[in-house]
Amino acid sequence: MNKKQLQTEQTKKKLADASRALFVQKGYKATSIEDIVAATGSSKGNIYYHFKSKEGLFLYLIDEWDREWEENWTAKEHLYRTSTEKIYGLAEQLVLDEMNHPLTKAADEFFTKEKKENDIEERITVMFERHIQFNRQLVQEGIESGEFKADNIDNLALILESTIIGLSHMSRSMEPEQALALYRHAASVFLHGIAKDKD
Repeated sequence: MNKKQLQTEQTKKKLADASRALFVQKGYKATSIEDIVAATGSSKGNIYYHFKSKEGLFLYLIDEWDREWEENWTAKEHLYRTSTEKIYGLAEQLVLDEMNHPLTKAADEFFTKEKKENDIEERITVMFERHIQFNRQLVQEGIESGEFKADNIDNLALILESTIIGLSHMSRSMEPEQALALYRHAASVFLHGIAKDKD
């Protein structure tokens, strides 16, 4: 990364960090570009130069959240000895992360917004593809270790992602303990269909 690229990344990070507090406080829809200009002390043109739109800026924050989640998972993945334990660990981390992350409410608003620009839709697609790839790897490891029966890995990865997305929306109003119980139950239901019977 050259000096100009480094300065650009630092500027983007500074703008994003200042904007994060607004999205947390006001939500996605209620935060305007004018609010972001006032909070960052930057010009509207500078914000559009770095992010192209409010959506682009918010998606940058979602990407950061995704990377943090992956780093947290990587740091504790070694604690799970089996793929089955990883599925339950995944459920737990998803609940704890979503219940405690300050951008959760704003993210709900963002993802339920009807119309998005094509470049934003493409970036969201790439993000979900990363999630599905993560799921594929998790299922593949279970099949290779003999814990899971051989099955269509792509379908299982999509089913797992769909389950996670559905649980995420349906558990928003639950207490953390209740949500965690629901996610664990869903993990059991998912595993029951792919786990090998112990003879």
